[in-house]
Amino acid sequence: MFRLMRRANREIPEEAAKHLLKRSRRGVLAVNGDDGYPFAIPVNYFYDQEQDKIYFHGAKSGHKVDALKKNDKVCFTVYGNEHFEPGDWAPYVQSTVVFGRCRLVEDAAATEARVRELGLKYYPGREEVEKEIAKAIKGVQLYEITIEHLTGKQIQEK
Repeated sequence: MFRLMRRANREIPEEAAKHLLKRSRRGVLAVNGDDGYPFAIPVNYFYDQEQDKIYFHGAKSGHKVDALKKNDKVCFTVYGNEHFEPGDWAPYVQSTVVFGRCRLVEDAAATEARVRELGLKYYPGREEVEKEIAKAIKGVQLYEITIEHLTGKQIQEK
């Protein structure tokens, strides 16, 4: 169903791809937007490696919500882990591409718990997370991506 990587010599092991997904701070979510146009937006997210799911939050209405209600298939991409090898002038960079299904999480308790995990990834401490949750949780929509296919690769940028 999913294509094999064309340049297989650039593929990184699945665990390395998941590690990049776990530690990256931002990803790009692509959905099937209006009139067949793709719609891709950067999001902060949390990867639950045990459940193999990606969570992010956003508003309860808008282009993204409308697109997901019509078609739950998504692509999610992160990239980073830039490094140099001895003697090379051009950096190496890794990426992880995920294909999956995205659903809107309706359960309020689950939403709050996952938003808390998401907040702890980005905020300096629990106190700031709890303040933000108390202030804004009623307006938050949580999204859950169930991963169907994941690949990672490394390229040298030259």
